[in-house]
Amino acid sequence: MSRAFIALGSNLEAPAEQVRAALAALAENDGVRLVRASSLYRTAPVGYLDQPDFINAVAELDTSLSPHQLLDTLMEVETRFGRVRTFRNAPRVLDLDVLLYEGVTLDDERLTVPHPRMHERAFVLVPLAEIAPEVAVGTHGTAAQLAAGLACDDIRKYDDAV
Repeated sequence: MSRAFIALGSNLEAPAEQVRAALAALAENDGVRLVRASSLYRTAPVGYLDQPDFINAVAELDTSLSPHQLLDTLMEVETRFGRVRTFRNAPRVLDLDVLLYEGVTLDDERLTVPHPRMHERAFVLVPLAEIAPEVAVGTHGTAAQLAAGLACDDIRKYDDAV
């Protein structure tokens, strides 16, 4: 089994419920064991700004899947949840990304690990630092170090009552 971290996000159709349901769906897959998941975070959109805020989280998995098999599994879950790819940074019912995969550095036409922009994104680093503060993010530093160095004005823990 290898340790992997994935990002989860949604800003359509009850986003918090989508993220929670995606965690449950991932845990049902052969070759994937959900170790832990971060809290949910409300975050402002990046890129295309004329859309609702996102609910984001990060999960740690133990997996017997290869990085590409894990990506295929994530894409299958996205499709099952109704993900439609319209344009870059578009609103979406579910977005799942491979962030890190233990012992693997990879850059091909389908997958880049570590995720190429994760070290710049509070919506990834804050939840990652919550569950794995000492995990190395490529050569950039640990999740906790990187999260501490980012402006985190547009991210806050999600409260269902709000």
